[in-house]
Amino acid sequence: MRPTDSRKLQILGAIVEDYVSTREPVGSKSLLDRHDLGVSAATVRNDMSVLEEEGLITQPHTSAGRVPTDKGYRTFVDHVATVKPLSAPERRAIQAFLEDAGDVEELLLRTVRLLAQTTHQVAMVQYPARKQARIRHVELVKVADSLLLVVLITESGRVDQRTVPLLAAREDAFYQGLRDQLNRAVADHEVTDVERALLELIDAQPAADRPSVEEVVTALRILAASRAEDRIMMAGTANIARSAEDFARDVEPLLDVLEEQLVLLRLFTEMHAKPGSVEVRIGSELQTEALTQAAVVGAGYGAGSHMAILGPTRMDYVTGISTVQAIARYVSRYLE
Repeated sequence: MRPTDSRKLQILGAIVEDYVSTREPVGSKSLLDRHDLGVSAATVRNDMSVLEEEGLITQPHTSAGRVPTDKGYRTFVDHVATVKPLSAPERRAIQAFLEDAGDVEELLLRTVRLLAQTTHQVAMVQYPARKQARIRHVELVKVADSLLLVVLITESGRVDQRTVPLLAAREDAFYQGLRDQLNRAVADHEVTDVERALLELIDAQPAADRPSVEEVVTALRILAASRAEDRIMMAGTANIARSAEDFARDVEPLLDVLEEQLVLLRLFTEMHAKPGSVEVRIGSELQTEALTQAAVVGAGYGAGSHMAILGPTRMDYVTGISTVQAIARYVSRYLE
């Protein structure tokens, strides 16, 4: 949908707002009853048909109203949702809750509890260790025409490896050259400090080579994340159980992901949000089967450090974005 198509965006926003608050599919009559749209019922019905054709809303049952799709939520977040500034009492409450923390660890523990209480979602804060493993060497081994072995060796001698099915396979010489570029870019870097170097390496490639390079870089990011000695503080896991009806499938795989934490560390590693800025990932964008009905709202609070909330795709994005951004900015100022 074109961002300039303001009326349909307004109707999409109203559908998201009503579905988030009621959990019930939204019909044209209820939209007109609840919102001052300034158009006729026929216009609303026509616009809803267009939204459905564009894949932004869907009809879950015959004769039912419509509900947003992942694409609809993404369009809402990108073009409709606005950051709602916290009120002065809300800002004072955050400051009062966090300012008495005795050290950084206690501050982050209070932060994750506050996020969970305020948003009613699972809250997570990535807490980097003071010292991380350093990369000694990266090796790339072509084991088949469309299969590559990516090996990460740290200065302690630990070896981690990952087999990558290649969708954009190239000849052996290409990967030998890429290996040399990777080692120049990341050797002697801490495993939590490779993101910028890897992005610069991708940007420096000819356009025709980027898909092949990105396949390898993605695997290397995952290996680096698995070696990171980050901790994840978490609160509000019980909120998933309260939202169980928003997950069509069993929530147990999702709870397993939260307990395992490796997937969460990968998510944090892939986040590019700078301190105070917000990044939202919805459904399939999380690239994990157990999270296809979930959404994450995250923000940076320090160099390479992030906090986030995780909940169903039917979450209150406006409140989530506003709260995560405000708390991340406060914690960032505190740490400075």
